Amino acid sequence: MTPLKTARAAFERRDWITARDGFRAARDAGDLSGDDFFALAESSWWLGDIDESLAAFEAAHRLYLRERLPGRAALSAMYLSAYASARGDGVIGSAWMGRAQRLLRDEPEGPEHGYPLYWAVFSAMGAGDLDGAVAQALQMQEFGRRFDDPNLHAIGVLAEGRALIKKGRVAEGMSLLDDAMLTALSDELHPLWTGTIYCHLMDACRELADFRRAGEWTQASMRWCDQLPEAVLFRGICRVHRAQVLQSRGEWDQAEQEAARACSDLVGVHLGTVAEAHYEQGEIRRLRGDFAGAEDAFKRAHEFGRDPQPGLALLRLAQGRVEAAATSIHAALAAETNDRLTRARLCIAQVEIALAAGDDATALDACEELHGAAAAYGSAGLEAASERARGATLMAAGDVPDALRALKAACRTWQELDAPYDAAKTRLLLAQAYRVLGDEDAATLEFDAARDAFERLGAAFDARATEELRGSGFVSGGLTEREAEVLRLVAAGKSNQEIATELFISKKTVARHISNIFTKLNLTSRTAVAAYAFEHGLASPRRG
Repeated sequence: MTPLKTARAAFERRDWITARDGFRAARDAGDLSGDDFFALAESSWWLGDIDESLAAFEAAHRLYLRERLPGRAALSAMYLSAYASARGDGVIGSAWMGRAQRLLRDEPEGPEHGYPLYWAVFSAMGAGDLDGAVAQALQMQEFGRRFDDPNLHAIGVLAEGRALIKKGRVAEGMSLLDDAMLTALSDELHPLWTGTIYCHLMDACRELADFRRAGEWTQASMRWCDQLPEAVLFRGICRVHRAQVLQSRGEWDQAEQEAARACSDLVGVHLGTVAEAHYEQGEIRRLRGDFAGAEDAFKRAHEFGRDPQPGLALLRLAQGRVEAAATSIHAALAAETNDRLTRARLCIAQVEIALAAGDDATALDACEELHGAAAAYGSAGLEAASERARGATLMAAGDVPDALRALKAACRTWQELDAPYDAAKTRLLLAQAYRVLGDEDAATLEFDAARDAFERLGAAFDARATEELRGSGFVSGGLTEREAEVLRLVAAGKSNQEIATELFISKKTVARHISNIFTKLNLTSRTAVAAYAFEHGLASPRRG
């Protein structure tokens, strides 16, 4: 059998190494057709040799033009567009897509006409035209049925699912994504589109905080993914998604290893995935209390084109740079206007940051937006995040009984989702709520559970913070430490504005603390508060 026949047979059975070597030998003898160069390009791509792949696609494109096959020439141009864009060459990618569309303009309709719609769907979604995206996705499916192209039909189903989720029709959208993934794993599709469907499904799970579905599909796809060559794009992408699932489950060592491998495997292949892998490293390091390591990882993510929010803002909060955290998260939200799910993730962080800054109004606004997104999308993860945010804002407003109910609901859902870090963060808030209500036994149980979870996870910063909160307890009259600080300053004759300035909190927060002091001590005036402070040794009488 000649090298060319060997290569063609190997390509059909997806033996990429044999196919590539055979096509190379035939190329050197000058025997390759446009289809052969196209097959060489695909074989090289699956083996991670992107430069050879791009060169072969260009050669295929030229031969197709010479052979007067504009549909095939356009398809080569589309692949060149996709791969050039993935490497960060956006201008070149756009130029190739423009050429593909011009080649198809005057041609009778064929399957090649359906593939540009894939890029058009996601462009429409990015611009907020969700109805247009759905219409184009349905058109893709129709092309797939008419020309008996299972790849085109499957990615049309995928695209419709993504657009429906963005419209808030989550059950319908996820059902379509699940269906597309079943088709992908049945080995009916080209591996390129199998990997594409998996990536989009995992992105949707991440947007919706659907940890359970992400874990199940990751497990189901591991056998397919592990059969791929080490250097191939989708193996690296699988590593990132696996890292995200492992991180949500608290398996942080393995998660960071997977993210690190993705960083090293895909440099020069797919910048977006490398950026996401660095961001995932930053998140794990931030949760572990490795702030310098997190800073470096977020910086690398930004260099590769990934907005490092909300992780960077939460890092600033953990570093005690509250004002910088608030500015960062505000800017991130200002920049994102179209994608409600992206804004929801940012709102989760903004609630925590705003409360730390004493900006109760901003926290409440973010909480309400998050609640609206959770209600619209019906995701258990978003609902748990919304309930925790609601509990935290209610606590800040002094409505502790309602806060307790919201926090208990959030904690139950995080446990059901097997999200131990989020459950522990919620337990910490529960402990504080019980303490305010005077139930020290319940508070102790929640403090212990939170601390033990943080220690198991390796969340050293949170474990220390838990111990500090647990040890702070109450001072006389059931006042918290912060309320005692405010009481001392009231006794010193400070105004609400002066107290706010000294404690770096808002005037509204000061007023809330004073109201709590009045209620807990059964007092009705600042003079009575000062007298109580002097009598119980919480402040020293003013002289002169």
